[in-house]
Parts: sequence; C-alpha cells; structure tokens
Amino acid sequence: MSAPLTTVSELAEALAGRLPPRLLDCRARLGDADAGHTLWWEAHLPGSVHLDLDRDLAGPPGKGGRHPLPTPQAFTATLQRLGLTPEVPVVLYDDMGGQLAAARAWWMLACWAGHPDVRVLDGGIKAWLGSGGELAEGDRSASDFSRWAPAFDDRQWVDVGQLASSEALLVDARSRERFRGEAESIDPVAGHIPGAVSRPCADNLTPYGRFKSATQLATELPEAAEVIAYCGSGVTACHTILAYAVAGRPLPRLYPGSWSEWIRDPSQPVATGE
Repeated sequence: MSAPLTTVSELAEALAGRLPPRLLDCRARLGDADAGHTLWWEAHLPGSVHLDLDRDLAGPPGKGGRHPLPTPQAFTATLQRLGLTPEVPVVLYDDMGGQLAAARAWWMLACWAGHPDVRVLDGGIKAWLGSGGELAEGDRSASDFSRWAPAFDDRQWVDVGQLASSEALLVDARSRERFRGEAESIDPVAGHIPGAVSRPCADNLTPYGRFKSATQLATELPEAAEVIAYCGSGVTACHTILAYAVAGRPLPRLYPGSWSEWIRDPSQPVATGE
C-alpha cells in the first residue's frame, strides 16, 4: 500500500509526469444525494471525474444501514466504468478534509479492493485553491473502460454478528455530542455502542483542514491490540482508519453498518454519556 496522503505540490508534479494519476472527486452532502455531482459539475480539479457516495460507494440503504457497502460485483462495475486499474495511481479529494467521502473511497479502493497506489489529497479542493490551482467546469467522462476484477479482502470489515462476538476496541468517529446521546439529527436513536470510545474524526485534522502529523496522530489515536472503527453509517469511520494509516499504526477494521445498522435491532444495547 502506498503512502495514504499526497500534497498539492506532489499532485501537481504527478499530473505532469509520465503516469499521471486518475483524479476522483468524492464531494458529498449527507441528506442530499445529488449535491456531490452538482458540486463537481460546477467546478472541479481539471481532469477529475465524480465518484458518488450514494451511488458508487454504497449499496441501497436498508437493514445494512444508511450506507452499506455495495456488492463486490457492483463496485467492480464502478471501477471498470471509471477505467481504473492497479497500474494507474489514484488520487481522491473532497472539501471536508477527507471526511465526505474521500476517506471512504480510499478505504474501499486501497483496503478492500487492494489497489496498490491510492492517496487522498491532504486538504482537498480547498488546499488546491489555496495554492493557486485552477478549477474546470462541466462534464468529463472516463475515457475508457477497464477489466480490473479486484480480489476483495473481506477481512478488512466486520458485520454486526462479528462485532457482537469481538473483543476489539470500538472507536466511534461521530461527534462527542452524538456519542453521548445529547444530540442526534440523523438517526432515530441517540447514543453509542456499549464499550466504545469517542474519537471524532474531525480531531484528526488541523484547524486548516489538513491531517495532523503522523507523530501527533500516533499519540492521540486510541490504542488496542485490535480496533474496529464505526460512525453513523460507515463513512467517517473510514477517516479514522485513514488517520491510523497516516500515523503508521495497524489499521482498524471497519464496521460498515455502524450506528445506523446497530439500532435497527431494538434488542441491541445502547449506551449514553461517556
């Protein structure tokens, strides 16, 4: 696996090189399935194509939560439609420091599908603009298809049954208010999975929207022999996993269903407070 992040200057150099990376725009807005594509259409990094959270990076919402993983067949079709292959580097970006939904795309490509060279643009589109980068408008579809058929590694994630029998430390990437059950604007039940610890994914970033240093993250991230990351629907939990990668720590596994799946079963225990 490659280094998980790239800077604007590194990206600019790579784009001018012999094998430029494929750029994927992962911007999204929870609660508005069309917002990400609209943002991309209006202005995006030149040469990028849109990778949609709801349509490409998730299956239909339901008993598996709000953003369950797509089937391997469905995600393979997405990768082939985009012309992705293991031989071509990939760079992902959004406008939320990787939280929506570049980190989810990074996890699905690098950890689940096994692409060897996937990076998130540190600081995203804001860093690009802050360094004087230009944006393009309108459509640019993938130029060709690929036949890449990844060997998906399902050891990188757990389902609710595995979670119930696991002794791993659960790390909750949602805000502390949602973790404590003091506020819940998305899901119908407030609180957290009993035994979990709170580590909001926003804490992985500096005030400028870039990842903290590897050294700082290594001292801040919860440590245990085994870690499972979850959030509301398995999206920002991937930001937690990405932070562990930046820190050079062993990667947590993902609980894709997360809180939105956990609470569908009224017999599942719910905790509040710290």
